[in-house]
Amino acid sequence: MEELSALEIREKFIRGELSAREIVDAALKRIDALEPHIDAYLSLLPERAYKKADELDSKRRKGEPLGRLAGVPVAIKDNIHIQGEITTCASKFLSNYRAPFDATATALLEAEGAIPIGKTNLDEFAMGSTTENSAYKTTKNPWDLKCTPGGSSGGSAAAVAARTVPLSFGSDTGGSIRQPAAFCGIVGFKPTYGRVSRNGLVAFASSLDCIGPLATSVADCALAMEIIGSHCSRDATSYLLPNDELLSHLGAGVKGTRIGVPRLFVDQLEGEPRSNFEASLTTLQSLGGEIVDIPLKTLDHSIAIYYILAAAEASTNLARFDGIRYGMRSSRAETLDEVYSLSKDEGFGFEVKRRILLGTFVLSSGYQEAYYRKAQGARGLMIEEFKRAYESCDAIALPTTPTATFELGSIQDPLQLYLADLFTICANLVGLPAISIPSGFSEAGRPFGLQILGPQKGERKVFQVAHAFEEATGYSRARPPLIREGGHAS
Repeated sequence: MEELSALEIREKFIRGELSAREIVDAALKRIDALEPHIDAYLSLLPERAYKKADELDSKRRKGEPLGRLAGVPVAIKDNIHIQGEITTCASKFLSNYRAPFDATATALLEAEGAIPIGKTNLDEFAMGSTTENSAYKTTKNPWDLKCTPGGSSGGSAAAVAARTVPLSFGSDTGGSIRQPAAFCGIVGFKPTYGRVSRNGLVAFASSLDCIGPLATSVADCALAMEIIGSHCSRDATSYLLPNDELLSHLGAGVKGTRIGVPRLFVDQLEGEPRSNFEASLTTLQSLGGEIVDIPLKTLDHSIAIYYILAAAEASTNLARFDGIRYGMRSSRAETLDEVYSLSKDEGFGFEVKRRILLGTFVLSSGYQEAYYRKAQGARGLMIEEFKRAYESCDAIALPTTPTATFELGSIQDPLQLYLADLFTICANLVGLPAISIPSGFSEAGRPFGLQILGPQKGERKVFQVAHAFEEATGYSRARPPLIREGGHAS
């Protein structure tokens, strides 16, 4: 079962070769075997999954219409609502918070027959690059259990890489889908901002957050995007556009496609990451793509711009967690002021507190002009520069990460961790669709990822280039070492 893609599982279910209950049995059995080693999930939903499976089996017996993900088990990052289930955001603050409604993305998936099997681990409130900032557990990379799966969607990436589910969903604010996808050797897609509704996604930075899929193949991600890429009246930033047809156009190839490379920016890479990226460009050329140099001078400032704007928006969004309306309330508080201060002190982790303080600082009187407004202006310049770049190319290629995955706890400097998002942040600042696809391995056997960025609303071209690369290289079909008894990777 673990070798099957989402599309293959759905076809076997439709043809009657597998029942939905058998599919859920197999998924939960594999999770039970591997979860002690990987710690990808914060909660499992067996009762809900079996109830959904029985409904699907009944529909198939009666010959009723079945959805495009019928029978496919999926994992959902624990900052995306499933009605009636706990949404913790990997924070002590929301340890008792039960979602009162479905996220739009969750509702669309279930309407097409997907079976949510569990909620996955993340960096608290999606703030981090390693999933070490979770208040509950540390997720490990299935390729090397000593290493990080990336973040903040590390649980969703590890769940797919371990083949406990063929498809999972995460959120991407500065690379939080693509970076863990690269670290775990799978495919991860961030849509154009506004393509997927943020309704039901607990906000980190509202102008940057996106929900997207992680899978073992480009085709599975394309299928997922056809389903969740719908207009939503509950989200004011949602595009009023019909769903994009992606699967039927995957085979168009890259012949004649102009692929831009910002050489001055990429020249920062060295060693194995640089060699891997150059080899990936050679592969795209061999498929008929034309590599063109493009100037993107503002990329050098993307980290600074992002961490000012994201922190400012986080400070504003997290102000609602006050111990009054929902979430935990300090048992030590005796006055109203203590409810506010002690609840936040006990509920938030160190990294969340750091970003709230930074955001409050850049928004404070006397500093807003010096930092926040300048960062917004620089973001505008970046958007215009990317528009000009796409006049001379159809897609842009970048490494997904400056390194392969690294050992858990090996980087203590927060600035060094922030640099893990060096190549992914620009897509969020500009609102572009971007995908990470496996592009090979280091000498130590750790995965690398290639990133393809399209213009706004250019999902179709991104998927075409990614699919052609995937078919030519076969890296997406690689499997991580099996987990041996005792928790050691073979």
